[in-house]
Amino acid sequence: MNDAPLIFWLEAGQTLSAPWQSEAGLPPPKNVRPADDTLSADAAYRLVTQGTALLWRGDFHNARQLLQALGRRVDRKPGKAGKAGGKAEAELASREVFHRHRLAQSQRARLLGQLLIQVEAGYRIPLRRAPEVGEACAAVLGPERGAFVISLRELLGLISAHEWRKKGVEIAALGGARIHPHYGVYSPLRGEYLDLVAAAPLPECQVAFDIGTGTGVLAALLARRGVAKVVATDTSPRALACAHENLERLGVAERVELLAADLFPPGRAGLIVSNPPWLPARPSSPLEAAVYDPDSRMLKGFLAGLAEHLEPGGEGWLIISDLAEHLGLRRREELLGWIAAAGLEVRGKHDIRPRHPKASDPDDPLHRARAAELTSLWRLATL
Repeated sequence: MNDAPLIFWLEAGQTLSAPWQSEAGLPPPKNVRPADDTLSADAAYRLVTQGTALLWRGDFHNARQLLQALGRRVDRKPGKAGKAGGKAEAELASREVFHRHRLAQSQRARLLGQLLIQVEAGYRIPLRRAPEVGEACAAVLGPERGAFVISLRELLGLISAHEWRKKGVEIAALGGARIHPHYGVYSPLRGEYLDLVAAAPLPECQVAFDIGTGTGVLAALLARRGVAKVVATDTSPRALACAHENLERLGVAERVELLAADLFPPGRAGLIVSNPPWLPARPSSPLEAAVYDPDSRMLKGFLAGLAEHLEPGGEGWLIISDLAEHLGLRRREELLGWIAAAGLEVRGKHDIRPRHPKASDPDDPLHRARAAELTSLWRLATL
């Protein structure tokens, strides 16, 4: 924590400071004032919208309730003036709707991130009815930290992620076995793409590559399907540690080699699989890197390097959603052009409809695109 930026505030006539902690990469707030249970939700909302962060000194459960109240105010539907523009907004291009939606999400995160909690050494919160957070914090931040300040929203995210890590996500394609995602590693809650990998005809191969392994779920699935050796790569130390734990728990670690690498490992394989981020946009925080791929860098890199890493007769499996196409962020012709430019042909394509709740939620701002979305496994081979 020695290199962490500091935040400052005035309390009891003294200027105090503490290290700022944000795994989401949020900058430290510049204007901070203490707040407690006497502060109303309306007053708190006025302060955070004016750029004042609130360092909570009251009851912890009341802080959680205040965060929920702030969320309701941020999400409040517009009045009549806002409704008058609703038809015009519905006619905007899908790309504009997407960018507006992302901007609203960013503004929401910024405002709700203004409610702060001070954590003392040993991960103790000195507030009434505060929970024990030591295990959850240690899992992400390390076993020992001094005092720091963190946004309540992010702290609750750490706690929630730790519960998911303990509970795990049931994977039907693995026979109901569970994958335990670490904080900041993309969770395989959307299982339809795993169903595609489980059902696609497996080419004859002794070695497979899993590019961008994340939790290790695809590597585990390939090993369970009988691939003798899987080499799984990722650039994130957190992802590699997560994959190692999952592969050990599933009993397939001896058949999977984990490597820190940007895209491909050395050598060739008869099957190379990748599930890159689906949306070509810039992530607003490190935690969004599994969803947003600026300028389709990983997708283009996978396609451009696939031919030189495939064994003769081998296949590359690209698992990707067409949501970007429905949002106007990428055209199908662009994807086909990148495939052709890489000296590849499409051997087959397997599609599946999404099953997640947002696909059937008409109130979701991106509902029209989500309702039309298909997730596909593209079977690619060299020409």
